[in-house]
Amino acid sequence: MAQGTATASEPAHLTINGERLWAALMELARIGAYDDPATGLAGVNRQSLTGEDAEGRRLLVRWMEEAGLQVSVDEMGTIFGRREGAAAGLAPVMAGSHVDSVGTAGAFDGCLGVLGALEVVRSLNERGIVTRRPLVIAAFTEEEGVRFGTDMLGSAVAAGRLTLEYAYDLVDAAGLRFGDELERIGFKGERPVRLDPPHAYVECHIEQGPVLLHEDLAIGVVTGVQAISWQRITVQGRAAHAGTTPTDLRVDAGLAAAQIVLKVREMVDSGRYGRLRATVGLITTSPGLPSVVPDRAELTVDLRNPDDAHMAAAERDLAAFLDALPESQPAPGLGIDTQRMAKTHQVPFDERIQDEIAAAAADLGFDTIRLMSGAGHDAQEMAAITPTAMVFVRGQYDGISHNPREYSTPEDCTAGITVLAHTLLRLTEEEDD
Repeated sequence: MAQGTATASEPAHLTINGERLWAALMELARIGAYDDPATGLAGVNRQSLTGEDAEGRRLLVRWMEEAGLQVSVDEMGTIFGRREGAAAGLAPVMAGSHVDSVGTAGAFDGCLGVLGALEVVRSLNERGIVTRRPLVIAAFTEEEGVRFGTDMLGSAVAAGRLTLEYAYDLVDAAGLRFGDELERIGFKGERPVRLDPPHAYVECHIEQGPVLLHEDLAIGVVTGVQAISWQRITVQGRAAHAGTTPTDLRVDAGLAAAQIVLKVREMVDSGRYGRLRATVGLITTSPGLPSVVPDRAELTVDLRNPDDAHMAAAERDLAAFLDALPESQPAPGLGIDTQRMAKTHQVPFDERIQDEIAAAAADLGFDTIRLMSGAGHDAQEMAAITPTAMVFVRGQYDGISHNPREYSTPEDCTAGITVLAHTLLRLTEEEDD
């Protein structure tokens, strides 16, 4: 850390080097890059605990160390970079997100929050500013959940919602165990995974939606995260010849899977469950041959709702539909099995931290709106142990995300991280807990 006598409260503005931030985002995006045939663009595939993830982690650690941070890795592989404060014994202010990706990602989801927080530290170092409280950057493990089936995994274990043993025993589609893969890539750390509560947590993230773009605003203040429910449904039927088996004698797992897809869409369209959103993101059938009635189908159902009561009603009614589905088939013998993959309730963020973000944005000349996040974030786990809120950054192309077309402009990324920086400065100067 660069030494100096300045305090965090002295400068009217902490300037963020937007070009350096953008260069870091683009350099990290080259790790796991691929040519996406659907869009003709370069995408990112850096799923958790893969070789690409390990390479990205090593780059992040090097950058943290070059910025003078004390780097540690916890038992879940989450990376922490700590910048000490002027006062001893105070809980730190934490900022961060994740650097793992889905299989068809862009350059910004999660990475903006981590590399943006790193840019804040670099800017503090250049100004010789010493904050009163320590500042910690966190890059949480397996936020996306696409490989091991449980999202916000690292932060959920750190905050105590899930156990370390549960996380270690998760397996991917190839049967590879999380704990073994963590050790294989060299990021099974020794730092105890349960976090001592920081003074506050702030996460900057792309919106992943169209609201800010449609409102012509660069910055949003996030009020919370809606409830999320993931489950895997396995349908067991009976294989049969497609040409010789009469329709009324078939136990068709593919037909039942299609009926489930239509049911969740009907639930959304009905309006009975508030602002329910439902997605079947994965469907597979077996044996997967054109002339064979499927004997097995597997699909995932993702439900999201800003209201816990409406979410509970949707889950209850979907479960009742699944229970009754075998009786509605042409022939007996259909089996249905459900497995819970993830479940989180609606999480409100701390109003005081929201106000700090809004005030920092106003001081910098940015108009803002308050909005709820439709996607899950590490912030929702951190909210269980510390005052938490988020800064949203506008996305282009209707905020598309989890897609190579995901894009926020250099100017908007700089704006979001500048708001993050000034929010962190405010929080690091606060009095003792």
